[in-house]
Amino acid sequence: MSMSFTDFLTILPPAIVAAAAVILLTVDLFIPQNRKGITALLAAFILAAALGVNLAMMGRDLPAAFNGMAVLDGFAIFANTIILVSGLGGIALAYNYLRRMNLERGEYYPLMLFSTAGMLLLNQAYDLIIVFLAIELLSIPLYVLAGLARPRPDSEESALKYFLLGTFSSAFLLYGIALIYGATAHTNLAEIVAAVAGEPVNQTLFVVGAAMVLVGLGFKLSAVPFHMWAPDVYQGAPTPVTGWMAVSVKVAGLAALLRLFVMIFPSLAASLSPVLAVMAGLTMIFGNLLAVVQNNIKRLLAYSAIANVGYLLMAFVPYADARVASDAVAATLFFMVGYAFTSFAAWAVVIAVEKAEGKGLNIADFAGLGRKNPLLGAAMTIAMLSFTGVPLTLGFWGKFYIFRAAVEGGSIVLALIGLLTSLLSAYYYLRVVVVMYMQPGDPGAEREPWINLLAVVSAAVTLLAAFIPGQLLDLAAKAILKLL
Repeated sequence: MSMSFTDFLTILPPAIVAAAAVILLTVDLFIPQNRKGITALLAAFILAAALGVNLAMMGRDLPAAFNGMAVLDGFAIFANTIILVSGLGGIALAYNYLRRMNLERGEYYPLMLFSTAGMLLLNQAYDLIIVFLAIELLSIPLYVLAGLARPRPDSEESALKYFLLGTFSSAFLLYGIALIYGATAHTNLAEIVAAVAGEPVNQTLFVVGAAMVLVGLGFKLSAVPFHMWAPDVYQGAPTPVTGWMAVSVKVAGLAALLRLFVMIFPSLAASLSPVLAVMAGLTMIFGNLLAVVQNNIKRLLAYSAIANVGYLLMAFVPYADARVASDAVAATLFFMVGYAFTSFAAWAVVIAVEKAEGKGLNIADFAGLGRKNPLLGAAMTIAMLSFTGVPLTLGFWGKFYIFRAAVEGGSIVLALIGLLTSLLSAYYYLRVVVVMYMQPGDPGAEREPWINLLAVVSAAVTLLAAFIPGQLLDLAAKAILKLL
């Protein structure tokens, strides 16, 4: 396989992050234990550099690299931007928290960078083998990060559960890829499309392979019925890990799912659309119902994340219709942007309120936060309203565009389920707001500059960007032109 400068240019964003992670792992050996903030700043600089390179690639028409195994199209650049900005948010979440909880270990940030490199590569994957390798690269560091708070039993338990179920889902994914290869004799996405269009393929193998790929990615996304690991992992893992992975893993997984379904599975719409519709409906229903009974804020946000995956899966149901698929994919990208900023606002406030040994994580512990710390109270309020889908937030426009795409694709029942479950979600989201402002208490939130800045900036973007939804949707629509 011949390689050229263009090949390396195409994979430059993940290559920068991966190579720099190796260097940072070595450099960290020479940084004193009480100065690990330097490692965090270096990691932030690496992500900022990769973000700059990624944005500089916008508008370039680069061919698929390494014999068609990776691409850097508008869709990948858009998804990469969300991932890299989320990485910067993840560093801000962890910067003071790790020191406060006596978890400041030098390997934290290199592991974050390795996982981020896997996510970037997954966004750019144009071959099923690269999809699998990228998922393993993003997952293995996360298994370690989930257990970072050892010897705390809940952290070790979360790492073990995440590892066991993660490897189980990887087996499904790999077997699905093998079946697709058996049906088409190809793993490259473009060649699979050509094989399906130009010659008879073993339809049974192709359908079963596609279903197993969906199961594997469904585990990564925590879609019902593959969601059981998420609440325990979210609760037991260190909170900055939870907050960061709640955004980044979902963005990368959905980007992979979008590319696969829009590109190579349209011919299977009759077989897979009903399955996706059932998954979307169950994920919305169970995610919201189970969130209602939660008293721990991390478990509540875990079920909230599951419910949001259900809303996003609605966009996959009409994927066979090119016109509707275009609107649905753009709506999905828009939703992911709003979800990312909303999530970081919420998780930043959770970290500010959390105390040592996992205390301060019950919803009751937020009592009085609105009066004691008005900025954090306002940020959490905006996040909860956006999750609910209240107008004048990005969350409202995200749900509006997703529901509109579902209705245009004929999935009226799913749109109604989404609307009703959104109304149900108002109970547990607004419950947090009621506790913050209407119950007496002294939450004693930490006044950490990076956490406060992240909470305020994320909430401000969630609120202010809602006044220009059309421009953001246009950016998402332009990003998917080559994908479709």
